[in-house]
Amino acid sequence: MSWTTPADLRAQVQKLWDRGQLLTPASQGGAAFPLRLRLAGPTSAELSERFDEVRAWIVDLRQGTPRLRIVQREFRHRVLGVNAVPSEAWLDTAGDALALIGKQQEARRFAGLLQATQAQHAALLPWLEKRPLAALALADAWPRLLSVVSWLCAHPRPGIYLRQVDIPGVDSKFMESMRGVLMALLDLALPVDAIDRSATGSSGVGQFCRRYGFQDKPLRIRFRLLDVRLALLPTGADQDMSVTQAAFERLDLPVSRVFITENEVNFLAFPQMAGSMVIFGAGYGFEALAGARWLQQRSIYYWGDIDTHGFAILDQLRAQLPHAQSFLMNSETLMAHAAHWGEEPQPLLRDLERLTSDERAVFDALRDNRLRPRLRLEQERIGFGWVQRALAELRVTGGQDE
Repeated sequence: MSWTTPADLRAQVQKLWDRGQLLTPASQGGAAFPLRLRLAGPTSAELSERFDEVRAWIVDLRQGTPRLRIVQREFRHRVLGVNAVPSEAWLDTAGDALALIGKQQEARRFAGLLQATQAQHAALLPWLEKRPLAALALADAWPRLLSVVSWLCAHPRPGIYLRQVDIPGVDSKFMESMRGVLMALLDLALPVDAIDRSATGSSGVGQFCRRYGFQDKPLRIRFRLLDVRLALLPTGADQDMSVTQAAFERLDLPVSRVFITENEVNFLAFPQMAGSMVIFGAGYGFEALAGARWLQQRSIYYWGDIDTHGFAILDQLRAQLPHAQSFLMNSETLMAHAAHWGEEPQPLLRDLERLTSDERAVFDALRDNRLRPRLRLEQERIGFGWVQRALAELRVTGGQDE
């Protein structure tokens, strides 16, 4: 039997709830009332042949959907005469729909959110009306979210750490965990000049801080001096140190060569070399080096994995330091270490515009699987003697790595 049951009717209304349409104004895509539901009933033949089942279906329909308005049509039974059977099912109001699926309490709670928001920050109402179920999920946190919005409206671009914000019931962990929602709300509530719209994305706390003028923990740059004559620490101490980005920009170290490597072991084991330093590139991105203008007057060598992503990182570095050269990222090194080839999990397929012709030839061979599918040679698999010989050649020639 394919006749519509009370459960079928409730399921139709539940779908409207799940899409947020019972809490959204009809003018913004919400359900419009009166609302007609789909109702499939018995055919004329079934009315005559299965009258007892039809009568039971009618009783079940009426008892199972008390808030539903049933429109009936007449039919004539050959024995029982004229009878009426449900042909249409209507919900006259949103209240009827909510009662049918037991969502009155949630609707009252959402109305409370709207009322509180209207009183404090009416500019946020479009967000609630567009995402009513998301707002309900945040109902317990909503008063604190409104408090954060109020505080920032009163203190735009405060220039302090999140930890220093003093709002009752709110701490920095709350703001960090809610930064995605807060970004959506603050973008609606704050004046245009209080938002740095170049800081996009909610994945990082740093972007959130920059967007709304909070102070973020400073980026740190880790490096080693490879020449004992240039020691910044007491003689005999390893010249492995980390400084803030701002401090690094002011260092202007008396070196002629700067190596950058993404692998920490390679960073730590990098051989001594006169007039040189090595930077551990992982963890902060090359934008952190952009303000160190003294790097523009140094020879820069990037040493990454010989795989598509290694060349992509080199390409990214050249956006900040166009004169950067690759180190040990050539065909000769790749072919000499065939015994140590591995597999790159997800090769990059897009073009890279900042590679030299030799680098592009290696990149294309990797990307196009000309040697082996998903081929990679990780930098730490290159023989240490090979590294030392390449550095010795640089000492002698001062030339570019091939």
